[in-house]
Amino acid sequence: MDPLHLTTSRRDGTLLVSVSGELDIATTEQLRSHLLHLLQEAGRCSCPEVRLVIELSRLSFVDAAGLGILVAVQNQALSQHTPMHITSAPPAMRRLLRITGLDQHLT
Repeated sequence: MDPLHLTTSRRDGTLLVSVSGELDIATTEQLRSHLLHLLQEAGRCSCPEVRLVIELSRLSFVDAAGLGILVAVQNQALSQHTPMHITSAPPAMRRLLRITGLDQHLT
């Protein structure tokens, strides 16, 4: 099992979160808390437009609970008008997003 590891950088109005390891029922709360904290930060920012980008190239596993957290955070981002995008999803996750139809909403 690869532990979940999150790295965040801030640059030119972009909050970039790089995710590595496994995103499953045991680690979803860690990701959810981190992303919601960043959305709060984005909401307080006086920048013209802040966006949240989640980079997943080093994600080794994701389950339904992990997808659910991404959808929940996306819904929060939409409600506060903060653009959120997922980038560099590994092939297995891209397939899962396509099968579930989430590729149209999260990428």
